[in-house]
Amino acid sequence: MTLSDRAAHALVAYRDGDPAALEAFVRETTPLLWHVVRGQGVERDAADDVVQGVWVAFVRNVESIREPEAALSWLLVSARRAAWLAVRRHRGEAARTTELPDDADERHELPSAGPGPEAQTLATERDRVLWHLFGRLPERCQQILRFVAAADRPDYRAIAEVTGMKVTAVGVTRGRCLAKLRALLDDDERWEWS
Repeated sequence: MTLSDRAAHALVAYRDGDPAALEAFVRETTPLLWHVVRGQGVERDAADDVVQGVWVAFVRNVESIREPEAALSWLLVSARRAAWLAVRRHRGEAARTTELPDDADERHELPSAGPGPEAQTLATERDRVLWHLFGRLPERCQQILRFVAAADRPDYRAIAEVTGMKVTAVGVTRGRCLAKLRALLDDDERWEWS
């Protein structure tokens, strides 16, 4: 079960009056949200408060989240937005004070310019869905698509030799297999956010 699936399960269980699944999900996901918040430039001391505020907002809005599968995305987006507000608020307070803070000589951490941990989590979830659906393709399709994906310029003659197909059929079969995979992706609602 993916993190996204566990989020959906926790949301539905909480709505049904069973808070245990949500409690476990909160313990599991809080470190991720904390890193998301810190990645946006929130100071270490304030990050805990921001994350707690995100969880409070989640519980308050639990009935308004129409798609349980979107619960994880809701949390990640909310964490980013709450972090931006906290950073903006902190900058406003710093601009209003005239004296230098005690830690003026210390280097302040800046948010990373690269993708945050939420990007990695979403990519991992996307990959899990893709590989699950890939596994539902016929064995021949899986074999051909693996050969094609492994090479910059796939050698259809070699693929034909290994698979026992005619060289002229490899390209056509590859196209059909990609179409089957696309249809599986289009039919799976977990792929919509990818």
